[in-house]
Amino acid sequence: MADWHAPQGPFDIPDVPNFVPRRLKPWLFILFVIIIQFSGGVYLAAATDMVGTTALMQEDILMAGYASIIGLAINFAVMFRFKFRFSNRTQLLAAGIVLIAANFICAHTSSVPVLVLTCFVSGWFRMQATLACNSTIQLWLTPVRDMSIFFCYVYILVDSAIQLSGIATIYTAFFSQWEYMHWIMIGMLALMMLMVMIFVKPVRGPMFIPLLGIDWIGAILWAVFMLSFTFICVYGNFYDWWDATEIRLATLLTVICLAINLWRATFLHHPYISFRAMTNRNVIRATAVYLVFFTLVATEHVFEHTYAANILGFDETNLIDLNWYVFAGIIAGCGFTYFTFALRKWRYKTMTAIAFALAIVYLGYFYFLIDYGVEKEMLFIPLFFRGAASVIISIVFLTSIVQSGLPFQVFPQALTINGFTGAVMGATFGPAIIGELLRHTMAKNASLLSAAITDFNPDTAYIPVGQLYGMVQAQALVVSMKEIFGWLLIVACVSLTVILVSYSPVRPWAIFPKWKTIRRTLRRTVRMEERAKETAASMQ
Repeated sequence: MADWHAPQGPFDIPDVPNFVPRRLKPWLFILFVIIIQFSGGVYLAAATDMVGTTALMQEDILMAGYASIIGLAINFAVMFRFKFRFSNRTQLLAAGIVLIAANFICAHTSSVPVLVLTCFVSGWFRMQATLACNSTIQLWLTPVRDMSIFFCYVYILVDSAIQLSGIATIYTAFFSQWEYMHWIMIGMLALMMLMVMIFVKPVRGPMFIPLLGIDWIGAILWAVFMLSFTFICVYGNFYDWWDATEIRLATLLTVICLAINLWRATFLHHPYISFRAMTNRNVIRATAVYLVFFTLVATEHVFEHTYAANILGFDETNLIDLNWYVFAGIIAGCGFTYFTFALRKWRYKTMTAIAFALAIVYLGYFYFLIDYGVEKEMLFIPLFFRGAASVIISIVFLTSIVQSGLPFQVFPQALTINGFTGAVMGATFGPAIIGELLRHTMAKNASLLSAAITDFNPDTAYIPVGQLYGMVQAQALVVSMKEIFGWLLIVACVSLTVILVSYSPVRPWAIFPKWKTIRRTLRRTVRMEERAKETAASMQ
């Protein structure tokens, strides 16, 4: 393994002309990644402002935001094919054009289908441009292609951009209007395109690999499946779940697309996602852990904003300032994972146990802390631990998929599954469950509290009905949150116990193959596809 990745001299990027200092070349691509990661289709932090100035609902904006993540996840399965088909210059310029158009459309449209489709396409190109940049500097980050090191860099960049873009969006809306964030990013993307045209040469790889043998029908079916699943989770509470025709139709579409994909995978030579990827042990294990872990911390999407806004009375700027606490946790989590998991090769079990322990601190802190008089600074510890725990889980289990032993043709398909289960399901499935649980728990507690007030406190007869109702709802919200935090805390403790009593000596050793090996593998796949087509044509 060491001979396979022997040193090859000082790192250099042939795409960048020599008049740019060699030490600055990698930082140029890091700048490109930061601009690309900031330029989402919609900015979820501005959802309140968008609802107030457009005909859109909160659910519409969330659906568009998750559509961007789905576009990103779908791209994983074919991202290497596009990388070896087009030069970095072409990929970055194309992504810049698409993202500029997406920002312009999202700033002006009130059509939900247009918004969702635009965000989906922007997510696809955002992922492709990110790969073009990160793959170019991979050897600079880790000369031996140790993916546990590489993923620490990826997540510190991507997750930090999510938090910082939210902060930038809110302060832009505070000082002007939320649409200005889109115009700022259009300007940054235009600057990036200008820098690409000046500093990046159209260098094509040593082998030209055409886009043959890609299952585009499967890609569309998987995308529709993911969008339908997300629609159910996002709009379920609004439509009252399966009592509504919309949710029943979305469920039927989800089942049909999944069934067709599974049926096609039984006979296609190169399905978009094969059974080998879906049934891989590490992929299944990662999916199970994601579902449990991100359901435990789903209170991030359901409780935190409601609690801080309705109970503590925070305005938008104070709410978004909480992102700094999460940002600090992400930095600390990535740093901790780098020194322990990537360098010292701590076991997967150890890192997973640490992440769940941090989640327990997060849940326990809120369970015992939640009240009416909490200061903003007191929220630092739980939000810090949540940010660190989430990034640790993400890095560890993405590395486990690299180490799953899948051949390179199947490995990108596993990344698509990981992207959907970790990012999309993690952000929609858990919050849907917690949100529905909160609705029922709050109705129960509001009924009990209102009965107690009217039966045992005659002084409430002099309080206006509207004020009394608000008091009951606020108290019921706090009591319900504390109750749900308690149940989640018990589940988290049980999960940690299961992890601790399990046995797993596996440590990260996954080494990414050389780009030359990847090109050769893709070239062989294309040749096999061409021969299959020629054979089929001759038989006809």
